[in-house]
Amino acid sequence: MSFDVKTFRRALGCFATGITVVTAAAHDGGEPFGVTVNSFASVSLDPPLVLFCLMRTSRLYENVVAARSFAINILSEDQGPLSMHFASSSSQRRWVGVAARFLEGGTPILEGCLAHFHCTTETIHEAGDHIIVIGRVQSLEWQTDGQPLLYVRGRYGRLADLFVPSADGSATTKTTTVVSGDAVAVGAGDAGQS
Repeated sequence: MSFDVKTFRRALGCFATGITVVTAAAHDGGEPFGVTVNSFASVSLDPPLVLFCLMRTSRLYENVVAARSFAINILSEDQGPLSMHFASSSSQRRWVGVAARFLEGGTPILEGCLAHFHCTTETIHEAGDHIIVIGRVQSLEWQTDGQPLLYVRGRYGRLADLFVPSADGSATTKTTTVVSGDAVAVGAGDAGQS
């Protein structure tokens, strides 16, 4: 291998993702938990399957493996603080001030998200320093409007910060610098140019 983990992570950071919070009831009857995850993807339409990945060193590893059901909450562009809340290992079980409702069985659903997928665990696969959790979607909800919270190069961003309609209706991209979760335009160019 001619590159180190830090270089690999930086290169992967060029791929923009959305942000989700995976939530579940504790298998032992304790406090429910949530963890911020950006490695989320659809797997299959029939049957309806999705996946997320979690580091084996996560404090919630055992909880995720033991959970028979969970919810994937896709965050909207104004939910950066919620993402940071559940990214902190010290607050992944803290629900004070978090707007949520609970499904039968105790799975939390976060309010204000773009979409929710309530899943049962289908399979869990080991993959290097992560596990891949595949869930079968049992129910879902989604909003018809709103924009996603994005994550790229280790920072949060907004879709509106990347694309702006031009006067003739064609897409124009912005070159942005992201500072503390807020994108600041520093230049612009046509979307189709390299």
